[in-house]
Amino acid sequence: MAIIGQPRSFHKRFKFLCEADGLGHSGFQKCSELSVEVANVQYFEGGSLIPNKSPGRLTFSDVTLERGATQDHELFDWFQDVVHTTSGLGLPGSLYKRNLDIVQQDRDGTTLRRWSLSRAWPVKFVAGEWDNESDENVIESVTLTYDFFELAMR
Repeated sequence: MAIIGQPRSFHKRFKFLCEADGLGHSGFQKCSELSVEVANVQYFEGGSLIPNKSPGRLTFSDVTLERGATQDHELFDWFQDVVHTTSGLGLPGSLYKRNLDIVQQDRDGTTLRRWSLSRAWPVKFVAGEWDNESDENVIESVTLTYDFFELAMR
């Protein structure tokens, strides 16, 4: 996935990068945990007192990126696409859902982990404080929901 936007030096203090097709480069200082839970399906056969257990449906929790910055407004525009869709005026679901990567970096900017989220879209956007002395658009937090995640190979 290509990084679009500003060079790496822009994100020295932001160790979680959000990379998505069609979005500018956004960096964040904090990322909530990615988690998945498998339901436990139990059933009893022939009057047995001990259940048979099988894995059931998967439930993926939303992920929140906090204290971020970007030098464009494409992340908010993506959120606006979702808002327009829910009002019946926007894009079909296949167009506002995007595959994206959350990249965790160390202090030197070396990639530690890359998590790929499939068919993600923003469910909450909180704008940060306004500062006339900054060239960055501050994002207090953005919460994303998605269908599936996996640890990507480096």
